[in-house]
Amino acid sequence: MTQGISTTEALEILKTNDPVQLLEILRRATEAREKHSGNKIKTCSIVNAKCGNCQQNCAFCAQSARSKAKIHTYPLIPAEEMYNAAKAAAEHGSHRFGIVTSGTKVVQGHDLDEICKAIRMIRKDLPIIPCASLGIMTEDTMLQLKEAGLDRYHHNLEASPSYFPEICTTRPYSSQLETVRTAKKVGFTVCSGGIIGIGESLEQRVELLETIRSLEVDSVPLNFLSPIPGTLLEGGCGITPWDCLRAIAAARLMMPETSIRICGGREQNLRDMQSLIFAAGADSFMTGGYLVTPGRGVQADLQMIRDAGLELVR
Repeated sequence: MTQGISTTEALEILKTNDPVQLLEILRRATEAREKHSGNKIKTCSIVNAKCGNCQQNCAFCAQSARSKAKIHTYPLIPAEEMYNAAKAAAEHGSHRFGIVTSGTKVVQGHDLDEICKAIRMIRKDLPIIPCASLGIMTEDTMLQLKEAGLDRYHHNLEASPSYFPEICTTRPYSSQLETVRTAKKVGFTVCSGGIIGIGESLEQRVELLETIRSLEVDSVPLNFLSPIPGTLLEGGCGITPWDCLRAIAAARLMMPETSIRICGGREQNLRDMQSLIFAAGADSFMTGGYLVTPGRGVQADLQMIRDAGLELVR
């Protein structure tokens, strides 16, 4: 197993401003990515299967109980709609497809049964791997998902242990960690990351990455705050494209054998520097839309892969 860099080295990367040093960081990150996955890039897509009315008070989220954002809220969509979204994602070359729901958790009953039905349909007919992000789950409910054919469970930590209480006070951080550990226990591959640029210090940014590393997950999704009017963080926290790239590179060099996946806020925060995510070490990214914000279009993302001289893995 390849040893990743220390937290001290990661913090130095996040603090680096010298242009020559930044290029050297990208070279190292590219080398680590190529050792991990060659020139192969994977994409994933999601469906917002249940939107809004969440009783959690996450400061960044438009679906939060404390948010005044104007979004379209709705209950769980039928399994057939989830399947159709997965079919469209597969046709665009996505490797994985995630079913995402708002709220603290999905319990046994109608919603879980409908999600399991969709997973079985996807498994049976489509060349795409089903994933789910359904909140804090018990072992019993996760086993039901496993039996339906779910491959991967996604549960973001969102922030570091020391900063989490600043953005959410309606659930303990321990529940975040326990959900990831339970998912691993039942045999899922696990996707767990967080959000960059929500007011955390650089030290807390490294603390988040170190916490993720300690969980030994399979995929680390990095999101960058996309301020939404009506949320507590609607004013933003001022991250630059280079802040994003430094965070990606730090994640890659800390976790050289883990998939580093770029998700929400990519378009808004990286802007014309989006294609540098690969140089910074990312081997996968989310394409299409996000939960309550649109992407820039699948074809533009596929062109970005081709322009970088990389190969899409379907």
